[in-house]
Amino acid sequence: MSNNHKSGFELRTDILSMAQSVLMENRDQVMAAHFQLPDAVREAKECPIITISSEDIIGEAQKLYAFVNEK
Repeated sequence: MSNNHKSGFELRTDILSMAQSVLMENRDQVMAAHFQLPDAVREAKECPIITISSEDIIGEAQKLYAFVNEK
């Protein structure tokens, strides 16, 4: 029988990775939506610049972790 249980460190690392992926996917969707605008509309708007900080990742990870801890 194999041990499939992860340590707390491994779980936190996985949740941080998931949070980063969520934020990056959201950023990619905003960028894709911008570039799908008609040329005239897109040229009139500035290209959105979305930065992802470590604080953003930690905040998103806390949301995911809170969901996991719900009973």
